[in-house]
Amino acid sequence: MAERRWPGENAGGPANSSSRLVHIPVEPHVAGVGLSAPAGPRSPDLAGLAIFTLDAQGRVATWTVAAARLFGCTARAIVGQDVSEALMPGKGHAQLLRQALGEARAGRVWTATLSMALAGGGTVALRCEPMAEPGAGALMIAQRVPQSAGQMLLSEAATRIGTTLDLTQTAREAVDLTVPGFADAAGIVVPERMLAADEFVPHEPGRQVVLRRLVACLAGYPAADTDRLLAPGEVLVFGEDCPISRAMETGRPVLYRHLDDITLQRLSASPAGQAIAAGFGSFLAVPLIARGLVVGCVIFARAAAGPKFRRADIELAGQLAARAALCIDNARMYNRERRIATALQRGLLPGCPAVPPGLEVAHRYLPVGANVVGGDWHDIVTLPGGKAALIVGDAMGHGPEAAAVMVQLRTAAHTLADLDLPPEEVLRRLDRLAADMTVTAFATCIFAVIDPADGSCVIAKAGHLPPVMVGANGATRVLDLPAGLPLGLGVESFEATPVSLPPGATLALYTDGLVESRYLPVDAGTAALREALGRSLAEPGAALAGPCHLVTESLRRHGEDDITLVLARIRA
Repeated sequence: MAERRWPGENAGGPANSSSRLVHIPVEPHVAGVGLSAPAGPRSPDLAGLAIFTLDAQGRVATWTVAAARLFGCTARAIVGQDVSEALMPGKGHAQLLRQALGEARAGRVWTATLSMALAGGGTVALRCEPMAEPGAGALMIAQRVPQSAGQMLLSEAATRIGTTLDLTQTAREAVDLTVPGFADAAGIVVPERMLAADEFVPHEPGRQVVLRRLVACLAGYPAADTDRLLAPGEVLVFGEDCPISRAMETGRPVLYRHLDDITLQRLSASPAGQAIAAGFGSFLAVPLIARGLVVGCVIFARAAAGPKFRRADIELAGQLAARAALCIDNARMYNRERRIATALQRGLLPGCPAVPPGLEVAHRYLPVGANVVGGDWHDIVTLPGGKAALIVGDAMGHGPEAAAVMVQLRTAAHTLADLDLPPEEVLRRLDRLAADMTVTAFATCIFAVIDPADGSCVIAKAGHLPPVMVGANGATRVLDLPAGLPLGLGVESFEATPVSLPPGATLALYTDGLVESRYLPVDAGTAALREALGRSLAEPGAALAGPCHLVTESLRRHGEDDITLVLARIRA
């Protein structure tokens, strides 16, 4: 769990990290001296603290009576040995020791909470301090942590697991929290059908279980190396007698001594993997249960030379799994909704519409905030005779409710435009459709038909903001057109207006999200739009895609609604 605090230490750390916060008389013992106390009064065992020292290479240099009691190891047996081999057999602990010695060499204090080889087993809080002489080694202060140490890990889990709604990242946060402090390896698998089809298939006796590995973590190995050995996203088939299958079927943790056949087969494919597989001796499979559903399984492993999983470990693992399961299920549901929304958006937004050769069109749509879809829509429909219909609409509201209205209106508008109906007739039929919807549906819309052959344009509006005309020299003007009422009122009263589109002029159609917000009146927003259009289109002959992007980017900071901009110009 690598808790970087000394028990009782302020979370902010010491004011001077190179100063020692704890000073206790050391009872020096060296190999051959034994465990007898030195002459004179015996030093007190303060709060179960034990002190020993390491040389620069991490070997035990001195050993105290308190250390012997805490670890159950005599000075004769341990002095001169590598401390990671004698007391910290976990694969990742050796790496942590190197980090501790590096901090000591730099004159800094290092702390951690780890599972170690104690007399009677348990967890110990370690503090590594630099010696007075630089490079001489480190002073180690150790204290047994009561069983409430598990609460420290659970508290950390509450803040470190589920920081995002990304499924893989959430799984990685869960395994990174537990390795190497709680286990030397961990991995998470989930049902393949849950991810592929959001379906939970009840387990049937005699049936294999198909799972997908989300993530694996091996202490002492970089994530890239671990991913090469145990690839994320790999689909695995487990038999019903596999411990992982039993844990998911029964909803109860399963403790076992030998690696499952599937994982063993994967690791045995390389010499490095074979060495890793041979180093483990205790395994624990814990089902991930959220909202009454088994959403996966987390597997913990400890080194053969380290402490085995005990009842207290199983209870703690179950509580950790409960936290991880809820976060994983939240990420699963979010990913499901996002996939639906993304698929909806891709189906609604026009892809690459066929634009007549005599016309140049650029368009951009930006949904507000984190929404994937909204109420805005735009479309380009090629008509007979080289003409084109440009449509921009805005269903009132935000998110999926507005999108549901937009779906029907956009589809209907495209179909009606394809019939080559007059603009005012298209709006009348859209108004009738909106008024007949089962849900309250109001929308604004502007419909323009451009004929590049003679430079003519016919426009009708339904409560929409008026278009802006930008001349070839960058001069702008707002077209004065009959406003019309929004769609959905059932009035069916719309009027079309003919407009001339001079050579080099650009017609800009947009939604109110581009020019209006609580902090920006529509008049001021329209003025800002005209200024941005005039500046970006002042260069004659410049393509429209660049100005379309620049204008939306310059004005989007004011926006609190979806933004749509369509620019159209007759080619010279």
